[in-house]
Amino acid sequence: MLELYQINKVFNEGTLDEKIALNQINLSLKKGDFVTVIGSNGAGKSTLMNIISGVLTPDIGYVKINGEDVTSMPEYKRSRFIGRVFQDPMAGTAPSMTIEENLAMAYARTKKRTLRLGVTKKRREFFRQSLASLHLGLEERLNAKVGLLSGGERQAISLLMATFTQPEILLLDEHTAALDPARGKLITDLTREIVEKSNLTTIMVTHNMQQALELGNRLIMMDKGQIILDIREKEKKELTIDDLLDEFHKIRGEQLASDRTLLA
Repeated sequence: MLELYQINKVFNEGTLDEKIALNQINLSLKKGDFVTVIGSNGAGKSTLMNIISGVLTPDIGYVKINGEDVTSMPEYKRSRFIGRVFQDPMAGTAPSMTIEENLAMAYARTKKRTLRLGVTKKRREFFRQSLASLHLGLEERLNAKVGLLSGGERQAISLLMATFTQPEILLLDEHTAALDPARGKLITDLTREIVEKSNLTTIMVTHNMQQALELGNRLIMMDKGQIILDIREKEKKELTIDDLLDEFHKIRGEQLASDRTLLA
């Protein structure tokens, strides 16, 4: 479903501020894989997500989705088959528009543009059913402005908007990091439910190592622009946070930086 081959990305090349963000990244995902990605700040996680989504173009290497080379395809075209949820609950929605209007925009992402009404009676019922699956009562608030919702409610809508058109790839970019523990657990549970129900191919970046162990069938650790650890499902089920820290120490010969990666 997703293939990254020999991906390199350097920022400010040839200057004093040169930074190698990604260094020979090779990664392949099968349909339905749910990969969690961990690593300290500056490890290259966000750059990896931006390469996949089309925000950035690699200096070297290629990206294929479902066998199609999309390396040079711009972000707005890739959005037809990539759903993404960001850390900021406001980033994936238009706060001045209603819940219904936001859902209509997301729904139209994969449809041919016409002059017909954006929200029909049939489509409104589909939106209600989709919102009901979140168990937040939002199906009764279709005309509420998204900007007036809580952070958890906005993130739940962002998750729904990113997934109800069945994207080829779902990217979750620390999508629970800005929420309090209770709302974070809610979104984590919704994520697990939606991904499993639709068998979505998913990559989730997180600073929460326990979350990375509990979700998905594969775990990747990044450091200094490289994938230094790739753990598959059987081994992943038996891992603890201490095991991950020990593995990092064995590979790098140093302790993983004591930032929020460890504290989460």
